[in-house]
Amino acid sequence: QVQLVESGGGLVEPGGSLRLSCAASGSFISFLTMSWYRRAPGKQRELVAATTSGGRTNYDDSVKGRFTISRDNAKKMVYLQMNSLKPEDTAVYYCNARNSVINDWGQGTQVTVSS
Repeated sequence: QVQLVESGGGLVEPGGSLRLSCAASGSFISFLTMSWYRRAPGKQRELVAATTSGGRTNYDDSVKGRFTISRDNAKKMVYLQMNSLKPEDTAVYYCNARNSVINDWGQGTQVTVSS
């Protein structure tokens, strides 16, 4: 089991940037796929970005070119750099750790993009 704690959310104006962090404990993350999901008001949770144990990354089309996911396995940290933020990026962002037997979630961090 992996315990995940997100941080870095907040209120930002359109066009601004935020960097979300996800701190993992309880297990090494080297062999896990680490992902960021988000849930906007009235919508289902959706995958934003993911990074596999082999270092591959994938992004939702809506964030390609604006968001970057990265990981530091030694520090057991995962990051989401979000640039050029838009009001439609407003959501609670969740960190997820997954493999064939693990599927753990953090408590989420609120990101609000508004002027």
